[in-house]
Amino acid sequence: MQKIKGRPTRSAVRQNIVNILAVLGEGYAYNIAKTYMDLFPKVSTRLIYYHLKKGTDLKEFVAKGTKTEEGNYSWGSNADKNYFGLGPAAMPLKNPAIQEYFEKRQRAK
Repeated sequence: MQKIKGRPTRSAVRQNIVNILAVLGEGYAYNIAKTYMDLFPKVSTRLIYYHLKKGTDLKEFVAKGTKTEEGNYSWGSNADKNYFGLGPAAMPLKNPAIQEYFEKRQRAK
């Protein structure tokens, strides 16, 4: 048996993102990061973006495209938002905390 070198491809952070997208359907990177930080121990936004890219390479996520949205941002009048969805290699797990989080947000609206 050959021993595999390097880092394992599994990641708890990426699995949590998969679970979030399983409930959300699709979302843009910043919204995914914000949701993650509300639900789980604090991580940097940069780490979430890294795992979105890594998950895209591993086909756990699919890049749905970039949309330019108008608004009043500190850097100007529009923002490019990168949208992601679940890919064919994603294996979402049920997490009641995630489901409850989105239900609370829906009721608050």
